[in-house]
Amino acid sequence: MPWINEGGSGGSWKPTGGGPWGQKPSSPQPDLEELLRRWQSGIQKWIPGGGGLGSGRGILALALVGIAFWLLSGFYAVGPNEVGLNKIFGRYTGKTGPGLNYNLPAPIGEVEKLAVTDRNVINIGFATRTDLRAPSGQMSIDLPEESLMLTGDENIADVKFVVIWQIDPVHPEDYAFNISNQRETVKAVAESAMREVIGRGKILQILNVDRPKIEADVQELMQKVLNSYKAGILVLQVQLQSVDPPEQVIASFKDVIAAQQDQDRLRNEAEAYANRVVPEARGKAAAIIQAAEGYRLQTVAEATGQAARFDKIYDEYKKAPEVTRERMYLETMERVYGGADKVVVDQNAQGQGVVPYLPLGALQEKPADGSHK
Repeated sequence: MPWINEGGSGGSWKPTGGGPWGQKPSSPQPDLEELLRRWQSGIQKWIPGGGGLGSGRGILALALVGIAFWLLSGFYAVGPNEVGLNKIFGRYTGKTGPGLNYNLPAPIGEVEKLAVTDRNVINIGFATRTDLRAPSGQMSIDLPEESLMLTGDENIADVKFVVIWQIDPVHPEDYAFNISNQRETVKAVAESAMREVIGRGKILQILNVDRPKIEADVQELMQKVLNSYKAGILVLQVQLQSVDPPEQVIASFKDVIAAQQDQDRLRNEAEAYANRVVPEARGKAAAIIQAAEGYRLQTVAEATGQAARFDKIYDEYKKAPEVTRERMYLETMERVYGGADKVVVDQNAQGQGVVPYLPLGALQEKPADGSHK
């Protein structure tokens, strides 16, 4: 606020202007007509010849300005996770990537943006809703009309699963223009594919060992059907949340599964015992065969040697039969009576016919302890 000095340096100070605070009264606000006149004056400066707004040149200038603003409104930005689909009079003309792009503005042109990298999740057989009373903040609701499915052996399985999918970034136009209600279409295809795969299997394999195979088969079948629709959708994963028998018979199925597990355990134990016993039996059989083969070779070798020895003796026998017979007799008697106690009887002797002899062999034997007598 400006101040003035009255009477020099010793005078008093007071604010300038009017009003209780020294301010000048504010000027009245210009009315609407005044603003329009000012705007018209500014426009006329840009119109050749200074014609008014009602003239043809003025209208043309306003039209050109309006067209310029309309054309400039065709610029649009595409996010890093999006693809823009350009349309002219509702007809698809091309797609644009992330960044600043241009298309003719409405009503001639239109742009549809699709989040092609976002992953979408669909729950089948159950639904979730927020519940602050639940530990996780979410409460699951069963949907039996979606989860109950008929197996190949005419049993019922309660199957709950999740499908993870995204828009095909290569063909997003197929997703936008070939199908309507895309999410409902994916859900219907997923439920149909799961029912087909479950209908080909048996309940016990489905409950126990076939879960990874079921997930892969359903994903493959879903992708095949969606490709036939040219839906522009990629099925990334199928996750089985639970595969159970119906609640009314779940106790009986648990008993069946327990019995099958016992059967598998006993079979594994029997196979382990067989794997331990059979090699031992085979080893013993191989040892017996080898021993028999050795005995056969030994016996044949001994027989062959004895035959060769007999042939040699026979050759000598033919040279001197009498001497050979005498020698063979003596060698045989020596071998037979060599280790036996003998009593020599002379049949030609007078009297008793017993000839006393000195047992030199017994006298020459050494004691068992090795000492000499």
